[in-house]
Amino acid sequence: MIARNPRLALRAALILGASTLALTAAPALAQDAPPQQDEQAASLDDIVVTARRRDERLQDVPVAVTALTSETLENLQASDIGDLEGAVPNLTLHEGDANNAVIYLRGVGQVDSLAFADPGVGVYVDDVYLGRAQGAFLSVYDVDRIEVLRGPQGTLYGRNTIGGAVKFVSSRLSAEPNGRLEASVGDYNLRELRGAFGGALNDEGTVLAKAAIAYASRDGYSENAFDGQDDGDRNQIAGRVSLEYRPSDVFSIRLNVDASSDRPDTSRTPARATPVFGAYPATMDDPFRVNANFNDLADLDTFGASVTAEYTFSDALTFKSVTAYRSMDYASHLDLDATPDPIFGVFVDENQHQFSQEFQLSYVGDRLTAVGGLFYFDETDLTYSGLLGPAIGLVTGSINDQHNRSYALYGQGTYALTDRLNLTAGLRYTYEDKDFARTQTLYPTAPTTVPGRNDPGVTLTDLDTSANWDSLSPKVGLDYEISDDVMGYVSVSRGFKSGGFDGRANDADGARPYDPETLWSYEAGIKSSLFDRRVTANLAAFWNDYTDLQLSSFTADGSGGFEALFTNAGAATIRGIELELAARPMDGLTLNGTVGYLDAQYDEYIGPGGADISDQRELVNAPKWSSRLGAVYVAELGTSGRLTFGADAAYRSKVYPTVSSSEVLAQDGYTLVDAFVRWTDSNDRFSVELGGKNLTDERYVEQGFDLSDSLGYQLAYFGAPRTVRLTAGVRF
Repeated sequence: MIARNPRLALRAALILGASTLALTAAPALAQDAPPQQDEQAASLDDIVVTARRRDERLQDVPVAVTALTSETLENLQASDIGDLEGAVPNLTLHEGDANNAVIYLRGVGQVDSLAFADPGVGVYVDDVYLGRAQGAFLSVYDVDRIEVLRGPQGTLYGRNTIGGAVKFVSSRLSAEPNGRLEASVGDYNLRELRGAFGGALNDEGTVLAKAAIAYASRDGYSENAFDGQDDGDRNQIAGRVSLEYRPSDVFSIRLNVDASSDRPDTSRTPARATPVFGAYPATMDDPFRVNANFNDLADLDTFGASVTAEYTFSDALTFKSVTAYRSMDYASHLDLDATPDPIFGVFVDENQHQFSQEFQLSYVGDRLTAVGGLFYFDETDLTYSGLLGPAIGLVTGSINDQHNRSYALYGQGTYALTDRLNLTAGLRYTYEDKDFARTQTLYPTAPTTVPGRNDPGVTLTDLDTSANWDSLSPKVGLDYEISDDVMGYVSVSRGFKSGGFDGRANDADGARPYDPETLWSYEAGIKSSLFDRRVTANLAAFWNDYTDLQLSSFTADGSGGFEALFTNAGAATIRGIELELAARPMDGLTLNGTVGYLDAQYDEYIGPGGADISDQRELVNAPKWSSRLGAVYVAELGTSGRLTFGADAAYRSKVYPTVSSSEVLAQDGYTLVDAFVRWTDSNDRFSVELGGKNLTDERYVEQGFDLSDSLGYQLAYFGAPRTVRLTAGVRF
C-alpha cells in the first residue's frame, strides 16, 4: 500500500526517479563517452519477438514482455519453466502440489490444481494454448526463446490470459544438417540427456525435419520414514518431431508432434507446518524428512500435434492457420495428512482432450499494421477424484465430466499518426459455453484402497448443468518515439477469465456457476537502448482493477467437517513497477537485473457467512518486492577455447502461498544464489559445464494447504534444496 507506507513509497519513487534520470541523461552521456570505451564494449544483441503476433524487435514493442533466448536459458541453468521465476519481474512460477504449473503475473493467476479451475496465465507452445495446469509445467529443451507477456493479453491471445502469457517458441528448422547432444549428472542421482537433430530431407531443401528428445531422472529430495525410500522423485522422457514443407517463398506448412511421459515412483509429500492431530509434530525445521503412506502414484502423460500453414499473398498480406490437438492423462495419490496413518489421502485420475483452430490474417502497410482472426477451442475433461480416509471412516469418490467450448473473433491494428507517434486499438469478442456434470459417492464401509468408479455406495451429489458467458476485451494504446533509442507508451486493456462450476461442491450449490473474472489494466512504460546499445533499460508502471476473483479455500461446514469452497470472493487493486536492465560495460561482460514492486490489496473479500474479511487477507503469490542481479563473463583462451562464468542472486520478499493468508505458511523474504562455469572449445563444438542452484541451501515454502479450520493442521511444500550438476555437450 504505497500511500500507507512512506518507506515503500520512497523506495518506489527512488527506483522510478533513478530510472527516469538515467533514461533522460543517457543520450548525452553516450555522446560524451570516450572513444576507447566504444572499442572495449560491444553492443547488446537484438531480440526478435512475436508478442503482437508478428516479428518485431523487442525494444520496439510497446508491451511489457521479457524474452529469454536459448543462450539466456542456458545461462539460467533452466531445466523447466520454474527456473524462469527470478528472471522475470513480478513472476511467481513453480510446480504445485499435483504436478500443475502455478503461474502468477503481477499477482494474477490460479493456485487451484483441479480441472474445473481455469489458469489465469495462458501457456502457449508454438501458438497452441494449453488448457490445463497439469502438463503445463514444461521442460526446457529444443527452445529458441520463451516470451513472458505481463498483464492481460485479451485482444490477441486465446483463453484466460487475464494475468499474461508464457510463450514457448521451438527452435527453428534449418536446411543445413545440425545436431546437439548434452548429458548431465548430479546429486540426488540426477541423470539427464538432451538431444536435437535436424536438416533437409531432400536436395532442394524444401522438406525440413527435426527431432528432439529429453530424458531426466533423479531421486526425490525428501526421505520417507514410512518405507525408507525417497519421496518426490522424477522419471521423465519427452520428445518432439517437426516436419516442414517449403515449396516456395510464399507458402509453408509445418507439422509438430510432441509427447511426454513422467513415471516417478512417488508423488511429493508436504512437510507438517503444524502438528497433526497432536500425534505427529511439525517438521518445518527438517522439511525434507517426511512420513507418508499414500504417495505411490504421480503419472503424467501428454501428447500434442499441430499443423501450421502460412501463405503470403503479397508483401502486405499473410494468412496463417494453426490446427492443434492435445491430450493429457494424470493420475496421482497425494498424502495430505503427511503421516503414516490413512487419514487424508487424495486420489486423482484425470483424462483431458482439447482441439483448437485459429485462422489469422496479418497486414503490413506503410502506416497501418494489423492482425485479426478467429479462434475456436473445444475441451473435454473427465476427472475421477476423492478422499481415502479409512482411519476416520470417510471415503468418497466423485466424477466430474466437463465440456468447454470457446469462440472468439479478434482484431488489433497500429496506425502511424506521425513518424514518431503510433495509435494501437484492438478488440476481442469471446463466447464461452460449459457443460458440467458431477456425481459424488460416499462409501460407508471405508475401503482401504481407492474405490472403483462403479463401486456401490451412497450418492451424495448428482448434478448436470450448463452455462455460458461472453465478453468484449478492448485495448487502446499510444507509443511515441522520444528519440531513435527511447520509446514511451501508455495503454488501457481489459482481461477476461471464464466462469465455471465448483468441482468440489457436494450439494445443489454446485449447480450455480461462479462468475468470470475481469481486470482493467492501465499501464505506462519506457523502453530504451542507450550508450550505443550497450545498455537497455525498460520500465513499466501499472494499475490493475481486478473484480470477481475466483478463489479456492478450505474451511469447515456447519458440523465442523471439511469443506472446500470455490467462489467469486473478492475484488482487488494491484499497482506496481517493473524495471529490467541489461548492460555490456566491456567486451565479454554482460550484466542484467530486474526489479518488481507490487502494492496488492483486496478491496473486498466475502468470506464464509457473507462477511467482508478483506482486512484479514493478502493476495496469493504477490510479494511486494522481487529482484534479481546476474552477471556473465566470457574469457577468451585463444586456441584453447573460452571460459564462461555466470552467477546470479534472486530475492523475493514475504509471500503468502495460500488464499487463507496463513502466517504459519507465509514465506519470509529470501534469496536464491546460482552459479556456473562453462568451458567451450574454439570451434564451438564441445563444452563442459559445472553448475549449482540454491547454493546457500535456502529452505523456502512454495505451496501450502491450510486445513486448520476443519482438520486442524497445515502443510507446506518446499522448493528444491541445493543442487549441483556436471554437463557435457557436443554440437555438430
